[in-house]
Amino acid sequence: MQISQRARRRAREWLPFALGIACLFAVRSSIADHYMVPSGSMQATLFAGDRVMVDKRAYGMRLPFTLVKVTHGHDIARGDVVIFDSPADGTRLIKRVVALGGDRVEVREGHVLINGVPADESARRLDLSSGGGPDLEPTRVPEGRVLVLGDARGNSNDGRFFGFVRADDIYAKAVGVYYRSDEGFVWLPL
Repeated sequence: MQISQRARRRAREWLPFALGIACLFAVRSSIADHYMVPSGSMQATLFAGDRVMVDKRAYGMRLPFTLVKVTHGHDIARGDVVIFDSPADGTRLIKRVVALGGDRVEVREGHVLINGVPADESARRLDLSSGGGPDLEPTRVPEGRVLVLGDARGNSNDGRFFGFVRADDIYAKAVGVYYRSDEGFVWLPL
């Protein structure tokens, strides 16, 4: 009996800690998390090594540890910086949404045209120092999908290579940079 009392006491001591860790992982799984930018494909907005806060509730709350949505959330908008897994190989990526389902999109020398009209990219800091990357002939974005591009258009493996991304596969919206290697802790909203 001595052993069972000792085991119960240890369980009581460790139970709050274990529940706290489980809650932390549940929050990271379905509410908020962080992301480290792996490459320069989003320069001059995001740089390799930046740490970004992401809102996993933005496009619908999901059950923890699943992809099952329990709320709808906001609609994805042109200009949103989003986190998703590449349709080509499953690599986690961060890119900008430039076109939505139903849009007729074209990319010329790194610049986007929506329905034949230049997209308003004045609020974005595009980096075309490596060129604009491959052009995209006028194409209609299928409903339920989006076109994502990097802001460093000539240095980005994006929708021009792997195609359109299912809107349901986008699981987080980048909110802001909270750490930049050369500046330390900062808050730079996206």
